[in-house]
Amino acid sequence: MNDGNAVERGVGAVDAGKAMSQSSTHQRTGKQARFMSRYGPWAIVTGASDGIGRAFAYDLAAAGMNVVLVARRGEVLEQIASELRTRHRISTLVITVDLARADAVAMIGAATSDLDAGLLVAAAGFGTSGPLIDAPLAPELEMVDVNCRAVLELSHQFGRRFAERGRGGIVLLSSLVAFQGVPRTANYAATKAYVQSLAEGLRVELGPRGVDVLASAPGPISSGFASRARMTMGMTQTPADVAQASLAALGRRGTVRPGWLAKGLGASLMFLPRWGRVRVMGKVMAGMTTHGDA
Repeated sequence: MNDGNAVERGVGAVDAGKAMSQSSTHQRTGKQARFMSRYGPWAIVTGASDGIGRAFAYDLAAAGMNVVLVARRGEVLEQIASELRTRHRISTLVITVDLARADAVAMIGAATSDLDAGLLVAAAGFGTSGPLIDAPLAPELEMVDVNCRAVLELSHQFGRRFAERGRGGIVLLSSLVAFQGVPRTANYAATKAYVQSLAEGLRVELGPRGVDVLASAPGPISSGFASRARMTMGMTQTPADVAQASLAALGRRGTVRPGWLAKGLGASLMFLPRWGRVRVMGKVMAGMTTHGDA
């Protein structure tokens, strides 16, 4: 866990970034113009130190947006922020905080209160694997805090801010496992089902107020997620695949299955009854679990 001073240590990064010329002085591509007009000038990315969150941060910076980087590992965030400022001549803000903390979202809100933020990418999250009753309860509860409670708080806080400014966007990370129960990762799948449902409802609520909401539902990803969840994965997508496809779909669709793997796996399950999908996903998980629980 991190203390409240972690936010203050990151704030200096925005001053360094402001000293550099903004990407608005450069000729923009159509994608850059769309993002700056619809969501700019600031984007907030949670889970930005690794994996999908980091890929989103890189893509948004390349599109000319200033980026707020949120995660637990402050040193890693500072390195990423420095690289993005140098490469894309944008501003950055680093917020080092654990989203499992009850006050984490309030800290993010306070640290970004003077920024004209228009895009939230809630990419932070983690999973576990194995039979639920064999797992210690504390990490499962922490998962609910990070994957659900923090996502709800972020969506509530920034959804209000974006609606007040009349434009904005929210990207929530769902998953292939969000569409049915999944044995051996039952709690994680349940948290992603919550995120998927939340995004679908918010899209209808916030659309008339100028806010686009997208649920991104990737399949297996080559990132640090698998090692933390104690899983082995065969075919995987890259985090860059997810970020690129999700940003392309934002404002145009409600749910995206980014990449050929997510689309293929989703299509293979589409015509099965829900109970059948649960059974198939259970067999898939059994082959991916790296710890024995016979």
